[in-house]
Amino acid sequence: MFIVKKIISPFLMPPGVFVALLLLSSLWFFRRKNRKASAVNFFLAFLVWLVSISPVSDAMLRGLEAGLSMPRNPEGDVILLLGGGANDMVPDLSGIGAPSEEMMGRIITAVRIQRKLRVPIIVSGGIVFKDRKAEAPIVRRFLVDLGVPEGKVITEEKSRDTIENARYAVNICGERGYSRAILVTSASHMKRALLSFRYAGMEVTPSPSDFKSLGNKRYGWVDFLPDAGELKKVSTAVREYIGLLYYRLAY
Repeated sequence: MFIVKKIISPFLMPPGVFVALLLLSSLWFFRRKNRKASAVNFFLAFLVWLVSISPVSDAMLRGLEAGLSMPRNPEGDVILLLGGGANDMVPDLSGIGAPSEEMMGRIITAVRIQRKLRVPIIVSGGIVFKDRKAEAPIVRRFLVDLGVPEGKVITEEKSRDTIENARYAVNICGERGYSRAILVTSASHMKRALLSFRYAGMEVTPSPSDFKSLGNKRYGWVDFLPDAGELKKVSTAVREYIGLLYYRLAY
């Protein structure tokens, strides 16, 4: 009964329910002799299933995370923490707004490095849309709550994307005399972030967080069931590949 539940459950919620509905509609069209509509729906069901399973999401993220590792003994005079999204109006223990799940991984990595080196953290993240709040103050509050001294947290609240993250953070480093920066962002985002800092004229030491791909994983049948988390990973990978392509063409 446990196995049956594990097989059925993924097809009762997105994205699995869309796979099931498309397959059922494909069968319905097939029985009505509409082979073309049946084939289209079957192909769409296959496509939705394909982008929501672990082997595919791992393969797509692996190319972004390849060659990256967490430095055992990072050295630098400042930590650059790039924003990764925030829920700016949700209630929290010490105020309003909380970092996204992805951003929390970056925050924890930055805090752990800061406790080793006792250096400042520059938090970069501004207002992307007019009806939202800047991300940096929210992250600052979390950093202080986690034990980083208030005087060690510097916020940059103007940037709207990774290019601007780099540009404004490099300006702050220049003004304050920082020259050996440790860059903290998600592993899948690191290659685009490194390009941005090179374009901004600064070499940084990468300290990636939140690795998502699994290098030598042995896949079982459960890994081929559709899952919203895997679909989100594929979406992240597609966004990063598009960003990398844009950067190479635009810069």
